Amino acid sequence: MNHPDDQSFEGQVLALLPALRRYARSLARSDTEGEDLLQDSLEAALKQRRQWRGLNLRGWLLSIVTNHYRNGVRTRSRHPSVDLAEAAHVATQDPVSDPLQRTRLLAALDNLPAEQRAVLMLVVVEGCSYAEAAGLLDLPIGTVMSRLARARLKVGDYMKAENIVPLRRPT
Repeated sequence: MNHPDDQSFEGQVLALLPALRRYARSLARSDTEGEDLLQDSLEAALKQRRQWRGLNLRGWLLSIVTNHYRNGVRTRSRHPSVDLAEAAHVATQDPVSDPLQRTRLLAALDNLPAEQRAVLMLVVVEGCSYAEAAGLLDLPIGTVMSRLARARLKVGDYMKAENIVPLRRPT
């Protein structure tokens, strides 16, 4: 089996697949729909390969995923929501050691509006700067900052509200 050279277009795209998959799944709120979104986006990227200017492949691909997601939402009159808990097997850099905390975090993310979730995922999980996220989502930087602040507050409030206090027997 031939493996693409790491410096080739295909090799660079392959290296970005985990981040693209995470982002697509977070937008779609479903493993299945996220995989479909990723596949459609990669197909479009390969077809539009000549439009890539050789700069910031990651940003270009994230923009394609974002635009495909937006187009899909616009064309569907009703978008079924699936719990993000199905994406529990997606690798993270710093896994939460408490499974209940991880479940609450996924529920908190699932409860965010799509606009806030997209900004949170791009900045916090994918490490984009505010300017990069603004460019990818075609938003003013101030809007990105306010959506991120609101998303962080909502996630924090949800985590506090759902906090489980362990009970201990008196000694």
